[in-house]
Amino acid sequence: MASAPQNAALPLFYNDLVPLNSQQHSAWKTRSTDKATWLVDVNSVPLTVEEFPQAQRNFPIVFTAGENAVPLALFGMNEGVNVFVEADGSLTNPVYIPAYARRYPFMLARLRPDTEELSLCVDPSSDLVGEDIEGEPLFDGAEASETTKSMLQFCENFEIAGNKTAQFIAELRKHNLLMDGELNIDAGTGQPFTYRGFQMVDESKLREVRGDILRQWNQNGMLALIYAHLFSLELVRDIFGRQVAQGKGPALTPNPALQDV
Repeated sequence: MASAPQNAALPLFYNDLVPLNSQQHSAWKTRSTDKATWLVDVNSVPLTVEEFPQAQRNFPIVFTAGENAVPLALFGMNEGVNVFVEADGSLTNPVYIPAYARRYPFMLARLRPDTEELSLCVDPSSDLVGEDIEGEPLFDGAEASETTKSMLQFCENFEIAGNKTAQFIAELRKHNLLMDGELNIDAGTGQPFTYRGFQMVDESKLREVRGDILRQWNQNGMLALIYAHLFSLELVRDIFGRQVAQGKGPALTPNPALQDV
């Protein structure tokens, strides 16, 4: 699944996290970039359900295995393969970037386990923030700058979308609609490549859902999100083809390859 950060206790992309404050970071600035170096060699990125309509145009959308499933956009079919991002972080072509990746190097984090309060934090190892860079200031005296306020709002909106995503997953689980996934790709070599290690919506069980529930899902938008996920799976062969064209296809073996997404 998604590549792990260097510190397994930290989320994907983050090597460190420190809370922003005007005492320690009064002279810090942040700069924009057109190169997402943190996406290099990352084959899957978490998504919120609100992003399904945009993401399904570019990526297959699957769910992580286990009880606490998380939607993922697949940037590549194999670990360490990203067909949309070059080695220097530039995009191979215009593509939707999930909010999870766009918020980097910032994020809201709980600093104490005994409180629900979240604080705006930053990865100090990122070259997008620091004291010795050209960019927008993070603080205006003792107050957060407009740039910091905008990023805080973005991260707060991401948390709200994350809660909606958890509710979406809970509803799928309530109706037993998630199943272990398997995707088979015939590369024309005489042996298929089989991808497992993820979950997807079970279409046969979806067809058995009661009409009144489907009506409710149609009204609240959930049904459209389910079908965005299902339709996006048609892009699996496109992603695989891009890998092969870029020389990043999985190696052939005497037996059918069993790959984890």
